[in-house]
Amino acid sequence: MTAATAELTVGEVSRRSGVAVSALHFYEREGLIASRRTSGNQRRFRREVLRRIAFIRIAQRVGVPLAQVREALDELPDSRTPTRADWEALSRAWRAELDDRIHRLQQLRDDFSGCIGCGCLSLDRCTMFNPGDRLGEEGPGPRRLA
Repeated sequence: MTAATAELTVGEVSRRSGVAVSALHFYEREGLIASRRTSGNQRRFRREVLRRIAFIRIAQRVGVPLAQVREALDELPDSRTPTRADWEALSRAWRAELDDRIHRLQQLRDDFSGCIGCGCLSLDRCTMFNPGDRLGEEGPGPRRLA
């Protein structure tokens, strides 16, 4: 395999990864992936970028903010591609946060029927924004918006 075939164009990376070219440009601007430029100013990516993109997409899919993904990738030596061991370590580190997010989403799902979602606080028993009408004790009007 020559150096030229070891590299992919942005279109090839897009097709292989399932990520839009615009998203790849965004990832690059955000420092999540890197490319080199040819003499004609075209982007060329190393094949390993596909694993890095998969790592980013999986982390995003479970709700890890891109800032945290960037921090994790920045900790890898020489900006290398994440390995299985890297993913296992990071997923353990993110587990508590993900468990908390799952818990909050389950609460939201379970309490959602008790709220009309308007945030006006006119309901005396809104389980989401005003459980037990506790905000009514603070005075009149929309207490959360005041």
